[in-house]
Amino acid sequence: MPLIEVENVRKVYKMDGVEFEALKGVSFTVEKEEFVIIMGPSGSGKSTLMHILGALDVPTSGKYILNGKDITSMTRDELARVRNKNIGFIFQGFNLLPRMSALENVELPMLYAGLPAGERRAKAKQALDLVGLLEWANHRPNQLSGGQQQRVAIARALVNDAPLLLADEPTGNLDSKTGVQVMETLTYLNSERGITIVLVTHDSGIARYGKRIVRVLDGMISSDMPKEEAEEQVTMG
Repeated sequence: MPLIEVENVRKVYKMDGVEFEALKGVSFTVEKEEFVIIMGPSGSGKSTLMHILGALDVPTSGKYILNGKDITSMTRDELARVRNKNIGFIFQGFNLLPRMSALENVELPMLYAGLPAGERRAKAKQALDLVGLLEWANHRPNQLSGGQQQRVAIARALVNDAPLLLADEPTGNLDSKTGVQVMETLTYLNSERGITIVLVTHDSGIARYGKRIVRVLDGMISSDMPKEEAEEQVTMG
């Protein structure tokens, strides 16, 4: 059973009485342990698609099945529970709380899940160790480099044992060398830890870390192929 099943998903926004169709019948699946890159120009619909995959928004029509559950018509509270249990989010802007240490930032999702303090602390340390930052546990975000902050954000995304990581331009605020380090961390989590990753980027250099590239254009999937085939097309083109 795929981890993600998207069936004929449409998303229509209404602004000032005018309808705008951001997604026009998108269908695809993501298997467990895949590393999928979603690419597309600004306005293509890739951000809308990511919001739906992250249960932050719901389709106007069509189906979204996550980990065997149809979440298309869930309430906001139900969607919040699905997000907390199934999805870790990594954003371009890190979204760390400045007054909290790295360890406290990583603990936050477990606080919302109601885990006891001792268990939260132990799991947060484990997650920081996994991304190579345990020795920085007591530092605040402003005492960390951009790459370290993003790795703290990755640890926070992992800490609830979610099977799916959604990353939205995770290297967008980083220099190229630091971006490589972050992508190597994600590659390790996918290949060695079996975590499914769906990552949005416009950077073809970042896209090469994925195993499959889905291109979105004008609210539709324009191509969906293994990385090797996608690279071959670019070379031939």
